Amino acid sequence: MARMTGAGERMHALVERLYPLCRSITGDGVRATLAIVDEYVPLRVHEVPTGTRVLDWTVPQEWNIRDAYIADGDGHRVVDFAASSLHVLGYSVPVSATMTLAELRPHLHTLPDRPAWVPYRTSYYEREWGFCLAQDTLDAMPEGEYEVRIDSTLADGHLTYAEHVVPGQVTDEVIVSCHVCHPSLANDNLAGVAVAAFLARELAERTPYYTYRFIFAPGTIGAITWLARNAERVERVKHGLVLACAGDRGGLTYKRSRRGDADIDRVMRHVLSASERPHRITEFTPYGYDERQYCSPGFDLGVGSLTRTPYAGYPEYHTSADNPDFVSPRAMEDTLAVCREAFAVLDRDRRYVNLSPYGEPQLGRRGLYDSLGGRSDAKQAQMAMLWVLSLADGEHGLLDVAERSGLPFETVADAAEALHAAGLLKA
Repeated sequence: MARMTGAGERMHALVERLYPLCRSITGDGVRATLAIVDEYVPLRVHEVPTGTRVLDWTVPQEWNIRDAYIADGDGHRVVDFAASSLHVLGYSVPVSATMTLAELRPHLHTLPDRPAWVPYRTSYYEREWGFCLAQDTLDAMPEGEYEVRIDSTLADGHLTYAEHVVPGQVTDEVIVSCHVCHPSLANDNLAGVAVAAFLARELAERTPYYTYRFIFAPGTIGAITWLARNAERVERVKHGLVLACAGDRGGLTYKRSRRGDADIDRVMRHVLSASERPHRITEFTPYGYDERQYCSPGFDLGVGSLTRTPYAGYPEYHTSADNPDFVSPRAMEDTLAVCREAFAVLDRDRRYVNLSPYGEPQLGRRGLYDSLGGRSDAKQAQMAMLWVLSLADGEHGLLDVAERSGLPFETVADAAEALHAAGLLKA
């Protein structure tokens, strides 16, 4: 993993701050989340009205919740939304009733095989209500009557998403997307949000080659809404990465784009292999996070997905056990470092043409060998120059050179820049 620099602890603090908020695909919880992220990196927030047609979907009604509980005959709250936003089925319609436990049971969701954990459940597109609770809690509830209260509203409003753009030297874009719709889930949601925010801050400290667009949106419907509203911009998107499950202690997993051989696929394979980090590279499937929206055949963008342990690949997934203690500052910092390394390769990968292709040009009289005198990797740098000259035919990029030669990409890119400055290469 990456050497700790302190960013991991700061990202973890952001996760802890966001964790209590009740997020969903719409509503004030999303707005409150984006307001906090805006303190770290300035956001442009978009509000899309209920009923707006977005591709084959329609923006739903907005859901907000103030309180919810199940109370026993003594008024004790057996299940309390104030204790955890996971306790309510997402998008529950309002309820105010007294009912028996037998009547209540069809609306209760538990995990019998993990009796101490609370599951995460939603019902976005059906008018339903319910509570999520630990099986241990349910087992301790005696027969009798209970007061059931869900103080929520489901009404016309807006879907909210936000963007942050880091201007580059060119208008071609790299998109970085993460979902902001899950309630109190630290790894599946908030770790990716934190890594994206800190990555955006780092990129803003320099002028990258590409323009980087960070998208903070509800899962599925949010990405679909962004695509519907940015059809004219999509042709600028040259590369992309969806970030999720960015903070667990498992090794890294990269899921290829639908194309399978997009530039981001090659870059992530190279960076993960060269770093010797424990990792897996998996093929594209049309299920998972929002890469499936960006990669849908009408758009077919070169967008992959970076996680640590993939969705549903760890027992804590979509349960109350996915809390801030489950995510690791070191793991988040390592995920950030991989993104940093990958985007450094994207930004510097170029195709050059050798302007002296007949025989090997004399590097010594141009001072190129002398310029390597102070480098600890002078031999590697010299070989990199020769490799770049050999493959600078307008067809091969610097990543091709690094992979074929086995040399570090950074060394190859430095060599190309030196040769270009000496007038031996044309970009």
